[in-house]
Amino acid sequence: MEVQTAVKNNELGAFPESAFLVELVKQWRAQDLNGAWDKKSDADLIAPYIVTKEQRRETPIIGDPDPETLWRVELFFNAVGLAIERRTGIMVSPMMKMHHEGFGRMVLLAGRLVVVNKQLRDVHRFGFESIGKLVEEGEKYVAAGVEMIEQFSAAARFG
Repeated sequence: MEVQTAVKNNELGAFPESAFLVELVKQWRAQDLNGAWDKKSDADLIAPYIVTKEQRRETPIIGDPDPETLWRVELFFNAVGLAIERRTGIMVSPMMKMHHEGFGRMVLLAGRLVVVNKQLRDVHRFGFESIGKLVEEGEKYVAAGVEMIEQFSAAARFG
């Protein structure tokens, strides 16, 4: 089921058109090896990314991220990498180094070029206020990665 066919008016809001969001949903669907999520809507799959202000206030400032949160961060940046690949035709590989206390770094590499370099902090609080904010942030990383590849295409193609 693609994002465009998802429920348009749900508790999370409307789905904007976004290549990044399509890739994010595909990432989630690819993780479902046994078909347990076949009946889940796209909105249900990306719901864990939506963290309201109230939920954020309830979350302690300092905390260790659980494995599901780390997985969600990885899938977010995998979707960014795949959206960059689709726009440029150049393979993008993610690498994440995370301290158990929730800080670290995520880089997306194309050839010998770092196309996205994100310092991560307070990962246990990772999330966005709305689908619009989720898409905005994802598309921002995609645009930055595409721009980097266009500017330094020789390094991105160097393998």
